[in-house]
Amino acid sequence: MVVKTDLDPAIAARLKRTPDGLVAAVVREQATGDVLMLAWMDDEALHRTLTTGRATYWSRSRGEYWVKGETSGHHQYVRSVSLDCDGDALLVTVDQIGPACHTGTHTCFSDELPVVTP
Repeated sequence: MVVKTDLDPAIAARLKRTPDGLVAAVVREQATGDVLMLAWMDDEALHRTLTTGRATYWSRSRGEYWVKGETSGHHQYVRSVSLDCDGDALLVTVDQIGPACHTGTHTCFSDELPVVTP
């Protein structure tokens, strides 16, 4: 996937992408600190997110960009975006309107797995 983008070259140079050009975007809610979801961004999705204030992702299954809430009404208004120290993940802090998960739950991380504690 090669897409022309207007992403700041200084930011683009810091990204470490998967072989298909993507960076993981961990999304958390500003008000609660809850981790809401994991999505994927390429350079263009990150550029759109940074310049519009609306969370924009790359859908690996559909092969297209999607703005969170465009069809569901469950919008994400971006308050900040941080790049991790290795450049291979983004932390997107949002004001979430409605549930974040496509299943209708507040967060996509609602199925806790059992952990054996030492």
